Amino acid sequence: MSGDSLNEATYAALDAVGERLRRRRQSRGLTLSEVADHTGFSTSTLSRLESGQRRASLELLLPLAALYRVPLDDLVGAPQMGDPRIFPKPRRKGDLVVVPLTHHPGPQQAFKMVIPTARSVPALTTHEGHEWLYVLSGVLRLIVGERDLTLPSGHAAEFDTRAPHWFGSTGEGVVEILSLLSGQGEKIHLTSGD
Repeated sequence: MSGDSLNEATYAALDAVGERLRRRRQSRGLTLSEVADHTGFSTSTLSRLESGQRRASLELLLPLAALYRVPLDDLVGAPQMGDPRIFPKPRRKGDLVVVPLTHHPGPQQAFKMVIPTARSVPALTTHEGHEWLYVLSGVLRLIVGERDLTLPSGHAAEFDTRAPHWFGSTGEGVVEILSLLSGQGEKIHLTSGD
């Protein structure tokens, strides 16, 4: 690739940043004023950036990437390199087998958990965060506060992890679940394709 075509590709990528920023902001349900409050940038600077009237710079993009919780590459449209598949490595956490499904640190983490039949004696715990559980197979026993629930395959639960909670097997078989854990006050948002 010649130097001229490299510069053209760079400028074309930068020209598309504004539209990506607008889509990210709108997908988060934020107004320009709300983004300005979070980042310290003026509303007019953000508006000019989104409309392409202002060229993107790292000092503008880094706080926006952090606010929208996306890698900087997503905002600048950097080509994805390498294999996009995640090759998780199972690890033991007490009596659980935990398979991390997210490969980058951040406020939201996803795990697949295999819960043995023997994990059936409740030991309630609390911690900061919000958790969403989906039962892949088996029957999950979930205790949150005073509620003692059973969730069969295909069912889900969502709860504030500051409440005393525990989940495990009913004692009648192995349970496999998906767990999404997010920071305090950040609920999982589901949307339908309708």
